[in-house]
Amino acid sequence: MQRAFKTKLKLNNKQKTLMAQHAGYSRWVWNWALNLWKEAALAGLKPSANKLKKFYTHHVKPQYTWQSTLSSRVYQFAFRHLGEAFSRFFKGIAQHPKFKKKGRNDSFTLDNCGKLMKFSGTRLKLPCLGWVSTYEPIPEIQTKRITISRVADSWYISLAYEFEPEYTPKSREYLGVDVGVKVLATCSDGTVFPNPRAYKQAQKKLTRLQRELSRKQVGSVNRNKTKLRLAKTHQRIANIRKDAIHKLTCWLCKNHAVIGLEDLNISGMLKNHKLAGAIADSALYEIRRQVEYKSEWYGSKTVFVDRFYPSTKTCSSCGHIQEMPLKERVFNCEACGEVRDRDYNASLNLERYAESYSV
Repeated sequence: MQRAFKTKLKLNNKQKTLMAQHAGYSRWVWNWALNLWKEAALAGLKPSANKLKKFYTHHVKPQYTWQSTLSSRVYQFAFRHLGEAFSRFFKGIAQHPKFKKKGRNDSFTLDNCGKLMKFSGTRLKLPCLGWVSTYEPIPEIQTKRITISRVADSWYISLAYEFEPEYTPKSREYLGVDVGVKVLATCSDGTVFPNPRAYKQAQKKLTRLQRELSRKQVGSVNRNKTKLRLAKTHQRIANIRKDAIHKLTCWLCKNHAVIGLEDLNISGMLKNHKLAGAIADSALYEIRRQVEYKSEWYGSKTVFVDRFYPSTKTCSSCGHIQEMPLKERVFNCEACGEVRDRDYNASLNLERYAESYSV
């Protein structure tokens, strides 16, 4: 199996400049190839990434001497990524590739000409880039290629490597998990994971920074400073959300054999404009995505309950079904008189469904 590892690089100004030059090289080649692909398609031709790469290598690259000072592997991966993007577009699983803009999703990919690269510790020797440092030690990893990307003013390295699944001992056989907005997750064993609501907590700061940015003159130094502060705030929001979700999903998959989750229609839920912001802030689909692949890592099983299963409306004691408006946070059964928290009641029903399904 494969696992991805991503960590922040500790760079000096010279190294940051070198990273930005390679990212700009990759962006320049991508935009050139995408523009030529569009022109060829309009002319009735059938372009491909390999044809464009050959034409670029023999006729275009020799005209730009500055490109010879940078790694040639960068532009080769740019063509490969463009071909993969068009392949996904033609299959109908992605949108049409777009032109890249400087300062937005800057990244580039390198390899060691097909040879394996071995990394460990906090000192890494990258092909064509030399020695760089990381803030946290990297385990012993062998990989074929690396991707370096920029978020705000920080550079990150990400790589994929093969590993053996770790089947951890389970403290509980079955567990139902009700994910939501008020709390991130309520489990059938009584464990509750609070929702950090990172975006809501930073909303006032974001509004102020966006207002400041709109008032700055385009291209000025002060505008760039405000833009960087805004990007750092968004990065912090994303990091808080990722941290909470990773802790939740790791705990679920490491300690439970069978996990019952609802198959929520997230895209449909986001159409509710009153709750769309809170739902997006909770990243409910990301929880499902991580549980799916982490369950394979740690030897657990995930059961997705049908989205029309009335887990919230059903009494976990007697099975009576009744209406439950969203504003009611306590389930008061009209048949047996059982009183339970709304989310906890739903998690018990999800556990029972997962148990019956796996049997």
